Amino acid sequence: MIAPPSSAAAAATVAVHPVLRALLSRPYPAVMGVLNVTPDSFSDGGQFIAPDRALAQARRMIDDGADIIDIGAESTRPYGGARPVSAEQEMERLRPVLADIVSLGVPVSIDSMKAAVVGFALASGAVIANDVWGLQRDPDMAALAAARDCPVVVMHNRDHVDPDIDIMQDISAFFARTLDIAARADVPAGNIVLDPGIGFGKTPAQSMTALARLDELRSFGLPLLVGASRKRFISSVIPSEPQQRLGGSIAAHLVAARRGAGIIRTHDVAETAQALRVAAAIEEKR
Repeated sequence: MIAPPSSAAAAATVAVHPVLRALLSRPYPAVMGVLNVTPDSFSDGGQFIAPDRALAQARRMIDDGADIIDIGAESTRPYGGARPVSAEQEMERLRPVLADIVSLGVPVSIDSMKAAVVGFALASGAVIANDVWGLQRDPDMAALAAARDCPVVVMHNRDHVDPDIDIMQDISAFFARTLDIAARADVPAGNIVLDPGIGFGKTPAQSMTALARLDELRSFGLPLLVGASRKRFISSVIPSEPQQRLGGSIAAHLVAARRGAGIIRTHDVAETAQALRVAAAIEEKR
């Protein structure tokens, strides 16, 4: 059976942020639509860097069932080769489009590892911070999240892949460090969402292990987000390019939902939303 969002466990011990409580109140996971306003993202680099195209894509994803729009202006390219950009460059890419996307009426998250960019986006109407380094890269990120009292997605990451480690032990240790940083900065536990970072600092086998054993992370008592969309581990099972990985992405996300993910991050909103809702409707008939 598709497990209820892991916020159920969190709600028993912490006060869940109202934005998260609304997103996690359904019998199926919330869908976060990916919007990259970058020239070099691994799957759709350059497609939506023009403001009019970015806004049209945001509207399309909302129509297709997105509950959150996750906008990023720096590619983190999980398989290496990302070209770092300055905070000012990120903000320049966001300025022409962020306010218009916020005006569409669904929660907007900002995908950035820089506190300055996150602060700019929150001041412009975004309501969720999405940090691919789990508060461990920019020393100002935790204090900003606390000051703004916003939900924050903290993702597991590694600088280097190590095929010999126990990836679940590494993820758990990383999250323990993140939660300690958050607690010392007075970030409420009910504002935090854990993301195991599928594809980031992991071999394909480790990414699949993180999905298969996702439910172990529910011991933290916090909501879980999974973004397996178009990731390379799919190609290790069936050779494919990013645009050919829809079936594998949906399979991974259905597994994640069954193991407790409360939010699914995807490039393919319509297909993913349909799959999650149909699976939940079927399971209700058991």
